[in-house]
Amino acid sequence: MRFLLVLGIAFCIGGHSLFAQSKKEKKEYIKELVKEQVENKEYTIEVNRALPTGGRSVNLTSLYELKVQGDSVYSYLPYFGRAYSVPYGGGDGLRFETVMTDYNVTYDKKGTARIQFKAITNEDNFTFNISVFDNGSASINITPTNRQQISFNGEIRQDR
Repeated sequence: MRFLLVLGIAFCIGGHSLFAQSKKEKKEYIKELVKEQVENKEYTIEVNRALPTGGRSVNLTSLYELKVQGDSVYSYLPYFGRAYSVPYGGGDGLRFETVMTDYNVTYDKKGTARIQFKAITNEDNFTFNISVFDNGSASINITPTNRQQISFNGEIRQDR
């Protein structure tokens, strides 16, 4: 009986140790995957919250995303805020596909990727500031020329 008790305790301690190790390995895998996607300019950020300037945050229930692929950006994001100048009929807002310029990535001491780039459409000029954390969470700050700035929170899609 005592042998079974000791064996059970050993399994519990050993199992916990294996679980902790695999959790640590998974965290490291996600960190490397995120860095690889950012470096290769091949990532998609799925957003779940919009943070308009001067307004309340909005939980997003539909699928919205920002995709960077090579030298292009594909923005399928909602816009909440004041527009100073828009085309007749309202325009497309933050829904566009265009070429990026001035793409720059830096990393801070904690390993957070700070990404900056510009995008120009027929309606507006946009400056993007994106923070991608090593756990895959991300924040996007967009500063348009003809509208109030807006921010989004979300997660980088881990396709692999």
